[in-house]
Amino acid sequence: MKKEILIAGPYMTLGQLLKEEAIISSGGQAKWFLKENVVNVNDEPDDRRGRKLYDGDHVEVPGVGLFFIHSKQESE
Repeated sequence: MKKEILIAGPYMTLGQLLKEEAIISSGGQAKWFLKENVVNVNDEPDDRRGRKLYDGDHVEVPGVGLFFIHSKQESE
């Protein structure tokens, strides 16, 4: 599955992405999930739930999908 994720602010964290996409049921599970599963951010493994994801980043969760981060903010 490929999915576009729109963020309202300048970034969202990896833990927030996992929770908002229902990969985990609570923010407290992010640390455990990232230690037990390989998650790639921009094609590199990352296990930091606080990893900031910015416009243009992509996150691959094996067995779940590929998520593309885009900003909702319009250019002025």
